[in-house]
Amino acid sequence: MAPCETAITKTDWLGKISLTALKVEANYGKASTSVPAKPTTVEEMEAGRALKKLCRVQRLNRPLQRDFLAPRCITHAQHRSASTSAGRMPTNDQATNNNETKTILSQEQRQFLDSALRVNQAGELAATLIYTAQTPPIVKSHPHLRPLMKHMYDQEAGHFATFNKLLAKHRVRPTAMYPVWQAAATVLGWSTGMMGREAAMACTEAVETEIGNHYNGQVRELLKWMQELKSKGEEFDPELLELLETIKKIRDEELEHLDHAVENDAKEAQPYGLLTNVIRSGCKAAIWVSERV
Repeated sequence: MAPCETAITKTDWLGKISLTALKVEANYGKASTSVPAKPTTVEEMEAGRALKKLCRVQRLNRPLQRDFLAPRCITHAQHRSASTSAGRMPTNDQATNNNETKTILSQEQRQFLDSALRVNQAGELAATLIYTAQTPPIVKSHPHLRPLMKHMYDQEAGHFATFNKLLAKHRVRPTAMYPVWQAAATVLGWSTGMMGREAAMACTEAVETEIGNHYNGQVRELLKWMQELKSKGEEFDPELLELLETIKKIRDEELEHLDHAVENDAKEAQPYGLLTNVIRSGCKAAIWVSERV
């Protein structure tokens, strides 16, 4: 099949420019493009510059992305697209993108979500390490608890992966206390596991009580923001709504672990009151520090 050369005509604000820089060769149903290595005439040089300009405008017309935690941290294209797109009618895709609801958070609200996500990720890390350290001694003495321990660990690992993605997506730094919490969670899990099934379950009850309260506080805060926006006649950002549903789901699974712990004689641990109070106080201190550091 003989090759064919196609001339492309584009219209811009300077008038019509005939671009002959693209050469399409048809060969066995496949098309390839080739650009002359070195323009030799003024017309070819003008065509090449016009082609580059068109490619740059198309690249700058990508949909703009905004992060609700950092509204000023947007794609490079947004800083330049305002001037390059002036005077042009928006496309259907651009109009749809502009109509999407975007909640602009205050500095205080962004700080709240920043610290909340950081604490959530640290807490889920600790939970996975506690179950990892508890499981060997507990399963050795109580083999029938293997499925339950695996079920709770798998859910915590899923929670941890979820918050890892959220931290990366919204550029939230993890807590600087990461190594300390890793060591503390491992020691807590191993020591309560060695104390027996009741102590391990009491540990789960204490930890999940504090984590449940922490997630409930976040849910209440997000619901308050939603009500404030509704009172102004504004819509809640779909991304924030998704975050709210994610936190509610994770909270419910954490409270399910609390129920499993109570069902498996957590309150029979000795000394139950001292053990759970110490663990709950440690959790509160870890939450307070991770919010700030």
